[in-house]
Amino acid sequence: MAVVIGLTGGIASGKSTVSTILKSMGLALIDADIIAREVVNVGAEAYHQIVETFGIEVLLPDQTIDRKKLGSIIFNDEEKRVLLNQIVHPAVRKKMIKEKERYLSNGEKTVILDIPLLFESKLTKLVDRTLLVYVNSEVQLERLMKRDNLSQEDALARISSQMPLHEKINLADAIIDNNGTFEELEAQIHQLLTKWNVI
Repeated sequence: MAVVIGLTGGIASGKSTVSTILKSMGLALIDADIIAREVVNVGAEAYHQIVETFGIEVLLPDQTIDRKKLGSIIFNDEEKRVLLNQIVHPAVRKKMIKEKERYLSNGEKTVILDIPLLFESKLTKLVDRTLLVYVNSEVQLERLMKRDNLSQEDALARISSQMPLHEKINLADAIIDNNGTFEELEAQIHQLLTKWNVI
C-alpha cells in the first residue's frame, strides 16, 4: 500500500533541508514551491490572471513576474495576498495531484508532497500522513534574517503572514525538531521513516 506524506513547516524552519535529505534517500518528492513557480511562467493561465489582477508593474523587463515586487505587495496586504492565493493555489494543487498520480501509477511506494501551507490551505486530504519541520521562534527569526538578509521588522512580517509553527504542532502526525545540528536532523528523519515502514 503506497503512502503519501505531506511535509510542511514554516518560513526558515529548514523544510528544504529535510526535502533534500528525503530526496537523497531516493524518495519521490513533489515540491509545491517549484510548481508554484512553474504555474506562473509567461503564458500560463495563472500568469495572465496575475497580470490582470496586479497590473503590468509586477513584470520584469523580460515579461516574467517580479517575485520580489509581488512579494512586497502581498506581504503587507492581506486582501491582495488572498487574491494571489486564489489564483496560484488551484493551479498548484492541480499540478501536484497530477504528479502524485503519475508517481503512484509508476509504482512508487512513498510519495512526499512538500507543501509549505499544507494546513493553512486545508490540503491534508491529499496526503495520508503529515510531517512538520519545527524550530522555535527565536531560531526561525535569526535564520530568516540571515538567509534573506532581512531586517528584523521585515522578517517578522513574513513570519506573521503564516500560521505560527507552535499551532501546527497539534495538527501534524509527526514532528521533526530542527533546532539542533544537521546530524540530529538526519537521525530523526531515519528514525521516523523506519517507524512508518517507509525505509
